[in-house]
Amino acid sequence: MDPLTQLDELGPLLAGVVSGIAPEDLDRPTPCAALTVRGILEHMVGGATAFAAAYRGTTAADPDLGDPIAAFGPALGDLAAAVAEPGALDRTVAAPFGDVPGDVFARFVVLDGLVHGWDLATATGQRYEPRAELVAAVEDFARGALDPLRDGQTFADAVEPASDASPIERLAAYTGRRPLAAS
Repeated sequence: MDPLTQLDELGPLLAGVVSGIAPEDLDRPTPCAALTVRGILEHMVGGATAFAAAYRGTTAADPDLGDPIAAFGPALGDLAAAVAEPGALDRTVAAPFGDVPGDVFARFVVLDGLVHGWDLATATGQRYEPRAELVAAVEDFARGALDPLRDGQTFADAVEPASDASPIERLAAYTGRRPLAAS
C-alpha cells in the first residue's frame, strides 16, 4: 500500500476521532508518554504545518494553536495536499531525526497519525478501528524503521500487547504505548 493511499485512508479516520473530542477533553491524559489530548493535537498540528512546508521546500509559518481542535483539519489537509503534489515524494525531507526521502517520511507521517489517532480515541473513550490492512502495512514499515529511533522520547521500547489485542493495539504496543489505567 503506497503512502498516498495510506494518507487518503488516514485522513477521514483521524477527522472522525477529532470531531469526537470536546474542549473539556483537552487536558485528559493519553497513552503517549506525558502528552495530554491537547499536547497530541498541538504536536500533530505543528508537525503537519512544518512537514507540509518541508514537502514544498518552503519555510513553515507558526501554526495557530489557540484552538487545536479547529486547527487540526486544515493542518492535516494541507499536509496531505503537500505530500500529493507532483514530485513531493521524491524530495528529501528534513525530519526531526534527520534527512529522509519523501516517500519514506510519508510513511512515518502515517505511522505517527495512525498511532496518535489511537492515543486520542483511547483518551476520550472513542472506538478506533482502522482497517486491518492499513494497520498491517504501517506495522510492516514500523518494524523496519523504529528500532534506531527508540530513545524513550520519539519512540519508547516496545511493550507486550495483551493476548486479545486488536491490530491497532498491537501496533501501539510496538511503538511503546501502554493502555491507560481504568479510572
